[in-house]
Formats: sequence, structure tokens, C-alpha cells
Amino acid sequence: MKSVLLIGLGRFGQHVARRLGDLGHEVMAVDSDEERVDAVLPYVTSAQIGDSTSREFLASLDIPGFDACIVAIGDNFQNSLETTDLLKELGAGKVIARASRGVQEKFLLRCGADEVVYPEKQLAAWTAIRCTSDHILDYIELDEDYSIFELSIPEEWEGRSVLQLDLRKKYGINILGLRREGRLDMRIGPDTVLDGACPLLILGRQKEVNRCLRI
Repeated sequence: MKSVLLIGLGRFGQHVARRLGDLGHEVMAVDSDEERVDAVLPYVTSAQIGDSTSREFLASLDIPGFDACIVAIGDNFQNSLETTDLLKELGAGKVIARASRGVQEKFLLRCGADEVVYPEKQLAAWTAIRCTSDHILDYIELDEDYSIFELSIPEEWEGRSVLQLDLRKKYGINILGLRREGRLDMRIGPDTVLDGACPLLILGRQKEVNRCLRI
């Protein structure tokens, strides 16, 4: 469990608050809008209405005491920059800031952000990958080359074993596991037979996955 300061409770910030709450983290949520603060109260440990560009206000929150600070401000980039800068000045160990455009990412990093998330860009990439094949159910990009894909098993793979398919030798793709009745089963061996009702998790390069699925 980690202690997280979440600043900015628009749609993106509210989703982050809910997910952090689901994961069992202690979350302090901050926004200048009372309605937004009220909206996340069921999901967070505590919340305050305040101006994150005010040094005095942020100092009152004991910034060094948080494991991570998330700047999820999306409607005012100047406020996002000032908040990021102040958090680092006040001793924040880790600051994750939201960007809406590529140029914003550069400025946020210069202001001290340790990491920058780009929801629109990431969602665009996910949507593009998802629509390239009916078999791709989900996708997590690890770096520029490798990604993890969740696939519905192609009809021609059903009833065949991992050894028979030999995806690693043919395409450099590693089979990580199967999702059985909503739960991951990572006990995969050469003799594991693929069941069309169980989605498959694989690790590989995008171009090789495309080639494997004949995209």
C-alpha cells in the first residue's frame, strides 16, 4: 500500500482515484472545485478543496510524506506546470504529471516531473492496435519494440499444443499464460493445449504479432 497525492479531479483524475482506491492505496485527493472533490469521496482516504498553485496550501499537505504525487490537471496547463514545479521544490519524491500534447511533456519534464503520462496518445495507440485484428482483446506496450497482447485464440490454433504451434521459433513470440474463467493461468508448458474459450497472453514484437495473425 502506498500513500498518493492526487491533484486534479477531472474525468481522468476521477478514474485514477477510483483505480487507486480499488488497489487499496491511501489517496489524498485535491481539486479547486468542490463538486469534483465530492465526487471522489467514496474512493479516497481524504480530500481537500484547494489551489495547487499556492505554495502555502501545498506545504500544508506534507508533500515529502507521500510515496507519489500525481498531477492530473487537464484543463489548465499553466497550473499543471506550476504545481509540478512546486511539488518538487517542496520535496516530492516522485511526481507523475499528465500531458495532453507532446510539447507539454517536454515542459513538464523540465519542471521536474519524474514521469509523464499521455492518456490521449496511449488511448490512440491502444485503439489502433485493437482494431487491427478481431483477435486482439487487449494490449500493453512495454517499449518501442515489445508489447504484451491478450488474444482470442484463432480457430486454426484450437486443439493444438504450444509445442505444435511453436510460436517462439517461428515468430519470436512467447506464450505467457491463458485466461481461464477470468483468472490468469501462467502454468504453460509445451504440452498445454489451447482452448478456444480461453484467451491467450503473449509477449512479442508488434510486427511479428501482425505477421503471426496475418494482419
